[in-house]
Amino acid sequence: MSTRSVLSFMSITAALALSVPVAQAQEAAPGAEPTASAPQPYVAPPWTYKTRQLSRNDVDKLLSNPKKLLVLDVRRPDELVKYGSLAVYLNVQLKDLPYALDYIPRDRQIITVSNRAHRAGAAGDLLASKGYKVAGALGSEDYREAGGSIQKVLPPPPKPAQ
Repeated sequence: MSTRSVLSFMSITAALALSVPVAQAQEAAPGAEPTASAPQPYVAPPWTYKTRQLSRNDVDKLLSNPKKLLVLDVRRPDELVKYGSLAVYLNVQLKDLPYALDYIPRDRQIITVSNRAHRAGAAGDLLASKGYKVAGALGSEDYREAGGSIQKVLPPPPKPAQ
């Protein structure tokens, strides 16, 4: 297509765009209440993992014996700051988990944690396939909503300027 044809096409397109009437917002009837969409409750997608999804009671029972337990949080640091986590945990993002297996103890039961347990389920399946003892997967938001205690996580301090 030549430069002249392109310019002609652009002119026609611009002319058509200018000739289209601008849509106007509908006005509510006088005295009508504005409709605000209420936040919808979270609906979990189907559980597709071999790893068991843990309830608050399951987790509380496991936390009662901390010497035999490892809490492995697989979320990003910004998610930890936003949502918090259990009181003591090891953080390895799910994408890095295959490279960190040598650093994860094999002599403890493992609870994997994410926001709503789906990444935790994937992490649990990976760990179980490598011979780790996985107790189950936990969604920290599910645990909090069920009345469980989630601790606020502070962001790391800014690095000093050099």
